[in-house]
Amino acid sequence: MTLLNRIACLLWICAAGLMATNASAQDDPIGYVKTHAGAAFVVSAGQSLEAVPGLALRQGDVLRTGDDGRLGLTLLDNTVMSIGPNAEMVIDEYLFEPGKEQLGLGVSLLRGTMQFISGVIAKLRPEAVKVKTSTGTIGVRGTRFLVNAGN
Repeated sequence: MTLLNRIACLLWICAAGLMATNASAQDDPIGYVKTHAGAAFVVSAGQSLEAVPGLALRQGDVLRTGDDGRLGLTLLDNTVMSIGPNAEMVIDEYLFEPGKEQLGLGVSLLRGTMQFISGVIAKLRPEAVKVKTSTGTIGVRGTRFLVNAGN
């Protein structure tokens, strides 16, 4: 094997390792389902899963509840969210690396109601937390609130 081939092989191995590290970081849980009642589901990577306590949540997940459904979740920064019946919410963004000053939380409430209790991200960097609805965006400033996105 020539020196050029060895270098190319080494570069390929390094690139594959970086991609694997990046993919696993995206797959890391950002929080967990804490409570559920009735019909409650998490759609993750295109797969619909029954929401049960302990189910890991990831960025990009879609949370859905039916007529009798309710869902409570806690994120790694201790943000707490509860969604009521006939709700649909997407976790658009979650970045929690306070040591690197990388903080962000964005969710879209497509329909239904949600109660929000802010965690560490809102306390350290309030402007980095956003809740979007079809009619507007709520900038969270370290607080507790209830929002209804219509049904």
